Amino acid sequence: MAHEILIVDDEPDIRMLIEGILCDEGYEARVASSSEAALAAFRVRRPSLVILDVWLQGSDMDGLEILQTMKAEEASVPVVMISGHGTIETAVAALQHGAYDFIEKPFQADRLLVIVRRALEASRLARENEELRLRAGQDADLYGNSAQIVAIRNQIEKVAPTGSRVLISGGPGSGKEVAARMIHARSRRTDGPFVALNCATLAPGRFEEELFGLEGGVDGVGRRTGVLERAHGGTLLLDEVADMPLETQGKIVRALQDQTFERLGGGSRVKVDVRVLATTNRDLQAEIIGGRFREDLYYRLAVVPLRMPALKERRDDIPGLATLFLHRAAEMAGLPSRDLSPDAVAVLQAYDWPGNVRELRNLMERVLIMQPGSSQDLIRADMLPSTIGENAPGLLKFDAATDVMSLPLREARDLFETQYLQAQLLRFGGNISRTALFVGMERSALHRKLKQLGVTSDERNTG
Repeated sequence: MAHEILIVDDEPDIRMLIEGILCDEGYEARVASSSEAALAAFRVRRPSLVILDVWLQGSDMDGLEILQTMKAEEASVPVVMISGHGTIETAVAALQHGAYDFIEKPFQADRLLVIVRRALEASRLARENEELRLRAGQDADLYGNSAQIVAIRNQIEKVAPTGSRVLISGGPGSGKEVAARMIHARSRRTDGPFVALNCATLAPGRFEEELFGLEGGVDGVGRRTGVLERAHGGTLLLDEVADMPLETQGKIVRALQDQTFERLGGGSRVKVDVRVLATTNRDLQAEIIGGRFREDLYYRLAVVPLRMPALKERRDDIPGLATLFLHRAAEMAGLPSRDLSPDAVAVLQAYDWPGNVRELRNLMERVLIMQPGSSQDLIRADMLPSTIGENAPGLLKFDAATDVMSLPLREARDLFETQYLQAQLLRFGGNISRTALFVGMERSALHRKLKQLGVTSDERNTG
């Protein structure tokens, strides 16, 4: 979406000239002729950039004082100062108080546009760097080639450019925030901010201040910008929205409907343009029936519902994800990168992963640190925590006390085949076709072998 630029100058001709130049380049512009009008416009909705005259005839504040006030309220908004009576001292003072650049009148349109583009780009890079610091170590994409993840990626590609609100559901650690960031990155708002509010960790009494901000006292002293305002022109993620108090839910409904709100302690409505995404690990329909979530808010958020599959529903992705996390952890910790043995992979695929992808990532980091070795040393199944392999079939946690040598060849072979096929069935979620393909048997032959050995398969359609 187009950047909005606030032009502050007491001369109508200059305001019209700059407005025309910017609008011809596809920017949106607002104008103000005095310090009072400039600060009012700045507070109603934060612009992407301010072009501010140093001398404002008849105003209570000059440009430098306005600059200081704006920077105190929102330091991230770049300000370009202009003046027809500029001096070296004035320019230096403007830069010292946070101005991006200083232009003397009369100026060339091309020079103005170059500085505007550079200021907006610098602001974007600063914002992205801040976001990268906040989400260091987080994934920026959904990894895997299973049918479920391919379907999720396709849905994201379809919904991202539309601007529709999306409700992303799924268990903890399943990648809901990653999906939200992918939607933002593929949307028309990708140059705007991505702001996340974690509703699960916020104290109930702080919600409205975090959402809507605080008006503050005289001249905006003590004003605090809320996440709705900070996300203007971009995307706001309400993470684990089911934890939002009912009273706040009612207020956010109106804000979503009108795209306006009032700061706490304020009397004027602030207009914003924000796309809202939400995530939840709960059944919101059950929450609605229980009176803990507003039905009208649900239907405003769930314009497009998106469900993230649990890791146990896409076991095919586990080997690739585990390898990826091992190599990442090795790079971060400065340790040799190692691979998994086939028996370790099978155990990982047999586990149900209540913590989903996040649990797998944490486990790979822990194993790499706690089980040191060279890059040639494979990570074996017996190096994994006992809780990971407790549901694995016998072959994967073979009992050394079993006296195989005392068994006749046929019984020993049947024991091995039973445990082997149990392991592979569990690994592939009971899917006969995929198990047969992996072990190199025809599907019908595998059925006969399982029946002969007395092995039952809970065949599920796991994709």
